[in-house]
Amino acid sequence: MSKIVNKGTVYLIGAGPGDPGLMTLKGRDLIAQADCLVYDALASPAMLAWLKPGCVKIYVGKRAGDHALPQDEINALLVKCASQYDCTVRLKGGDPYVFGRGGEEAMALQAAGVRFEVVPGVSSAIAGPAYAGIPVTHRDCCTQFTVFTGHEGAHKAESTLDIPGIAAAKGTKVMLMGMSRLRETMNALVEAGQGADVPAAAVQWAATGRQKSVTATVGTLADAVADAGISSPAVVVIGEVVALAPMLDWRSKLPLYGKRVVVTRTREQASELSSKLEQLGADVIELPTIRIADPTDKRDFAESVVDAPHYDWLIFSSPNGVRRFFQAFFAVYEDIREIGGARIAAVGPGTAAELKKYGLMVDVMPQKAVAEELIAEFDRKGDEFGGVANVTMLWVHGEQARRVIYDELMKRQAIVDECVAYNTVPETEDTAGAQTRLREEGADIITFTSSSTVRQFMALNLPLPRGCRIASIGPVTTATLAEFGLKPDIEAEMHTIPSLVAAVQKLK
Repeated sequence: MSKIVNKGTVYLIGAGPGDPGLMTLKGRDLIAQADCLVYDALASPAMLAWLKPGCVKIYVGKRAGDHALPQDEINALLVKCASQYDCTVRLKGGDPYVFGRGGEEAMALQAAGVRFEVVPGVSSAIAGPAYAGIPVTHRDCCTQFTVFTGHEGAHKAESTLDIPGIAAAKGTKVMLMGMSRLRETMNALVEAGQGADVPAAAVQWAATGRQKSVTATVGTLADAVADAGISSPAVVVIGEVVALAPMLDWRSKLPLYGKRVVVTRTREQASELSSKLEQLGADVIELPTIRIADPTDKRDFAESVVDAPHYDWLIFSSPNGVRRFFQAFFAVYEDIREIGGARIAAVGPGTAAELKKYGLMVDVMPQKAVAEELIAEFDRKGDEFGGVANVTMLWVHGEQARRVIYDELMKRQAIVDECVAYNTVPETEDTAGAQTRLREEGADIITFTSSSTVRQFMALNLPLPRGCRIASIGPVTTATLAEFGLKPDIEAEMHTIPSLVAAVQKLK
């Protein structure tokens, strides 16, 4: 073992086959701790939302014939990162040691004296077939399976694939990374004794919303794949278990299967909406158009938080305001009880749910997350708390918030101070290539969760795909869409993510 000479540790983490929900708990925890992330094209973009602020992201993605960085340069990069960062995460699709060249990276790190750990991932060799309704083993069909690669290193003078051995093997056979030579491999297997009439399948983009599969036989699979337009990345399955797919294909029965849905929320917030849509089978393109930044006047914000316990009411306009407020609050105070005896108002259920995370219940909350509805709720419940005249109120909001709450409460003789907790700014990074995907592949539905997401999406000058329908989270967002000559096809009944998801389902 080489002497450890670098300060940092490199973690080789398997990202699984595509569904971020298949990431291990240890893998997710390490991603959240990463100072530097080195990731490839098969890692779900949703995992980028788990990173802490300031984490350095380096894309080294590889596709057949298109390498962002050659393997030897990736090896050298990991060694260099270990000398610069305490925690470097190398995120690889599937499992690092299942045809993922993780062994080569580990050997390079060991030779350079770099501490490293391997966090296994769910291999597409198992998950790919499972997501297409194909169990790799079944007591009625087989009790073993073989995994092999259809793509070998270019440096090899001749193939080391044991085609006769694979053809003669009992049970299920799974081929990874072999789409470019699918026809040749299937023909070679048949020539070596593999039954041409044995069921076979190809599953592209397994365990993602882009999943597409086709079933045939060993002898006809290459033609079926060509007709279906299936290409890399794909898993090929050979065996009697493929015949179970029509019965066990649970994913194609999901309500949003085959629908491509764009999520325009901030990268940090997108995961909630994306995961709900993905659970329903949607192919989600996360295209964050905004990000939440510090307010312009950070000193004024800090002073407002310090003074918060002296107010009769605290009014929160959004979940972002709640999060930013309490991040600052607990930097000053140690106990939530130091918030004092203030009553609390929230604009809508989503904001109330965020407050509940801190153990705080609301006294006033409209069902619709609209400022006008909050004022109406104050008017309806005024007698319960003696009205708002001469009552001190701290309104926590973002810099672009409409002035309705302030103006209307002041008209009712309340004493209102403002606490500007955050600023909404355009998202300029497109590390996951979402904009390119939208331009090249289009979309069926695009979701907007705020006026800011509408304005910043329009500022990107991205074409709205032909036939793409629009889902709005509420009337204020709908009004902003109208400013750009757009009319949503559906508006959520309530200004919440679950309600927006329900609306999207009605567009299917």
